[in-house]
Amino acid sequence: MNYILGKKIGMTQIYDDTGRLTPVTVIEAGPCPVVSVKEKNVQLAFEETQEKKLSRPVLGTFKKSGLKPFKILKEVPKLSGVEYTIGQEFKVDIFNPGDKVDVKGTSIGKGFQGGMKRWHWQGGPKTHGSTSHRRAGSIGASTTPGRVFRGHHMPGHMGDDAVTTFGLRVVKVDAGNNLMAVKGAVPGCKNSYLVIRKTTKHKRQIIKPIIAEQKAESLKKDAKKQAGSGGKK
Repeated sequence: MNYILGKKIGMTQIYDDTGRLTPVTVIEAGPCPVVSVKEKNVQLAFEETQEKKLSRPVLGTFKKSGLKPFKILKEVPKLSGVEYTIGQEFKVDIFNPGDKVDVKGTSIGKGFQGGMKRWHWQGGPKTHGSTSHRRAGSIGASTTPGRVFRGHHMPGHMGDDAVTTFGLRVVKVDAGNNLMAVKGAVPGCKNSYLVIRKTTKHKRQIIKPIIAEQKAESLKKDAKKQAGSGGKK
């Protein structure tokens, strides 16, 4: 399984064996039971809760599978060639130190914000009689095109978006306490819920000798062209 559900605990620092300091985010990941198995996806659950806190459709899903009610229910893609059974649990030990993971969460909401904070506008003049310091100003032309283009940056609601941080390295895994530490920050505030998966993006391996050979060949070709053009003249 490449996916697991978790909750952000907070950030701290870890020293490795060489004394290097690494800022990490501690995540409580799993255990996540399989609630239902579909054609291409499986439903995972996380964090037990009371029946009265769930809606009837969601509660019916858990009763149908014979499991206790859980607060979070998410669908994740199945791995080809792997059989899943209802009630099967996935824990944090599916990851190992050194693995790269992608963490998806909901960013911290900032409420309604102006353009200078939301889109990093420069702003208007601060002095010389100006009364337009942080306003939007002109947002389009007049007769042509006679409208405001879709997607134009304007003041509005900021944050509270689905954000994925790619390629975070797993620094430590504590299977006994269902905890894992990943290098760097992840989206969301403390106690917000996350989806952790093994990374789908890998850095390109650039081989320097090959690049050097390609550059040398291009330089030789350029030199031959210049020599040929000089002889014709």
